[in-house]
Amino acid sequence: MKKVVLIAISVCVISVGYAQTSGVFANGQLVNQQLNTITTAVPVLLIAPDSRSGAMGDVGVAISPDANSMHWNASKLAFAEQMTGNEFEISLSYSPWLKALVPDINLAYLSGYYQMDENSTIGGSLRYFSLGSITFTNITGQVIRDFNPNEFSLDFGYARKLGEFFSMGVVGKYVYSNLTGGTPAAGQTTKAGHAGAVDVSAYYVNEELTVGGNFSTLSLGLNISNIGNKMSYTTATADRDFIPTNLRLGSALLINFDEYNTFTFAFDVNKLLVPTPPIYKKDDSTGNYIPIPNTNSYVIDAGKDPNVGVATGIFQSFSDAPGWPLVDDGGDPVRDDEGNLLIEKGSRFKEEMREINLSFGMEYWYSGQFAVRGGFFYEHPTKGNRQFFTLGAGLKYSVFALDLSYLIPTQQRNPLANTLRFSLKFNFESMSNTESAKRHFNDHSDRIRV
Repeated sequence: MKKVVLIAISVCVISVGYAQTSGVFANGQLVNQQLNTITTAVPVLLIAPDSRSGAMGDVGVAISPDANSMHWNASKLAFAEQMTGNEFEISLSYSPWLKALVPDINLAYLSGYYQMDENSTIGGSLRYFSLGSITFTNITGQVIRDFNPNEFSLDFGYARKLGEFFSMGVVGKYVYSNLTGGTPAAGQTTKAGHAGAVDVSAYYVNEELTVGGNFSTLSLGLNISNIGNKMSYTTATADRDFIPTNLRLGSALLINFDEYNTFTFAFDVNKLLVPTPPIYKKDDSTGNYIPIPNTNSYVIDAGKDPNVGVATGIFQSFSDAPGWPLVDDGGDPVRDDEGNLLIEKGSRFKEEMREINLSFGMEYWYSGQFAVRGGFFYEHPTKGNRQFFTLGAGLKYSVFALDLSYLIPTQQRNPLANTLRFSLKFNFESMSNTESAKRHFNDHSDRIRV
């Protein structure tokens, strides 16, 4: 059993790979592109942990800051007090995950920040993911042990204003993943995976705009998250997996229609910065992949070698999609005179574009106390096929806030169905958000058309 099997529990129950697309060919042309999802260790690091963004289609890199900005874009925290009136905030979130498949998988997330001065803010978060109870058996079906696989990350961040409209942030994190509890597998010794990683983020916000005569705020965000070492679940040094290094870009526009009604419209794009699986060459006589002697790799037919370093993998991820191979009428691959696999023209670029996920979100606040949210998340069918609508609501009262969100998949029998998130927020040593919003509105009332 290779290390891929050892992490299959985590990858399969969390990851994007539940699409059932297969390759269909006609007259030597690829009609329906083959499934080629990108898998990593600890994909839990990409799950939206909070109910606010979870209700807005998983947008978050550019919306107004709160305690959960530690996940989405830590640099936003430098503007937290200026935009929300809160110098200190704590958030606790809970999500039963993949409830349509199993009842005991859940994600808990604790996060918070403290603004030290006008320009500097510190933050921290703890993410804990429980995969429920699993019974390990041997090849004869005898029970070896029961175990509760779990993963967590501990994060600390710092954000600083670098100008009136711009800030940057950095987050350091420790990631732990224990999927087997040391249970041997196929003669191999297994162990918990460990990784260190950093996030680097930037944020631009301009609160001095008007849209249709209404006081508005435009914000832009960038976050490159989980830049860290590969993770191993065995003692074999060659068996190491990328963690989900991710690029997130986004924008948000908040419009104050009057003292009581505000709308936010947000849009995010995401791309994993890890290698895309290549197409491996098969032996014509056996149909098996052709191994490269003295390595754990196989001969590549199209694409690039994924067994590279972290930095190389990040840059390679923008141009390593193998594309879609051509086959003849009999279904056999078409090759040139030198034996190279022929790839459909332009398909490499198309596949790279299909690795970009899109998120759309909307948030409406009434009097700074009651919110309604909605959104949509799209991932291409050949890259995982996560496609869902989201709904949610929020309620603020004094120093306390409650957010709820619900996920509605576009397909039946979807493992993400019935996903419900809960978040509680507590603000300390701050004015209420309602007073802050009214003050902010009054400061700019001369620019708002009545």
